[in-house]
Amino acid sequence: MAKENGGIIGVDNTPTTTTASGVWSSQDQYNARVGDIWPGQPVPVEYLVIAGGGGGGDLSGNGYGNGGGGAGGYRTASGYEVSKNTPYTVTIGAGGGRFDANGNNSVFDSITSRGGGNGARTDIQNGKDGGSGGGAAGITSPGALGGVAGLGNTPSTVPSQGNDGGAGGGVGFAGGGGGGAGAVGQAASSDDGGDGGAGSSSSITGSSVTRGGGGGGMGSNSVGSGGAGGGGNGGGSGTNPGLPNTGGGGGAAGFFSDSSSGGSGIVILKYPDTFTISNPGGGLTISTPGASGGYKVSSITAGTGNVEFS
Repeated sequence: MAKENGGIIGVDNTPTTTTASGVWSSQDQYNARVGDIWPGQPVPVEYLVIAGGGGGGDLSGNGYGNGGGGAGGYRTASGYEVSKNTPYTVTIGAGGGRFDANGNNSVFDSITSRGGGNGARTDIQNGKDGGSGGGAAGITSPGALGGVAGLGNTPSTVPSQGNDGGAGGGVGFAGGGGGGAGAVGQAASSDDGGDGGAGSSSSITGSSVTRGGGGGGMGSNSVGSGGAGGGGNGGGSGTNPGLPNTGGGGGAAGFFSDSSSGGSGIVILKYPDTFTISNPGGGLTISTPGASGGYKVSSITAGTGNVEFS
């Protein structure tokens, strides 16, 4: 017996062209499947977004007590959801250079990590705020207190994207270390520059890697070491930058020498290996090794542009 609607020998109803708001007609569904735009499950993404590190405190007339640069903001989380065939903005922040230069922000979609704060100079004693704060400078007047360290986690995020810089010294003319993603910068001690704060580790790429170390401060007796995770040592006449793609802070300038720049940031995305990432329009440097354990991991190391998952 023939059926009246869609049976073996029956006649199908003609799909309507008008449906209620938010409801797909049969024809819309067919066209979406043919055009591969049928809405599906969102793409779950784990991200690590690190901004550029701040430059170290630069050359000034009295020289010794410059602060280390703060690390770039460090933000990471899993369970972030994006849609297929939709462009998402990515920007990799450059490290800050000389002369009061904070690092530049890194961005993935709605996630922004703030550039690291610039380290202070002895003629501009306060470190700058940022993802992690710049170290303060010493003050050259005998008996005076050192400068104020830059604040980390600025603007505030939860979890925190970074830590404060270290305080500067007084009579010893020593600068504090820049804040790191995992620890505050060390305060200067007498004539000794403070060490940069340690960075934080992540296993998003499959092995544990520490990034986001603060830059070391400068002292008349000794220089501070860069924090673990790419922070530059104090001194060195511009030769101790934060390491590229770590967001490490730059080392402070030595006596009548140049400070070092901060390290560039990075964006790393981990997602199921059933999806493929692309860079429509170009502008980004992306590396995606072979899949492992059901996931792909893409490291984006330079540029500004869009990523899209298909």
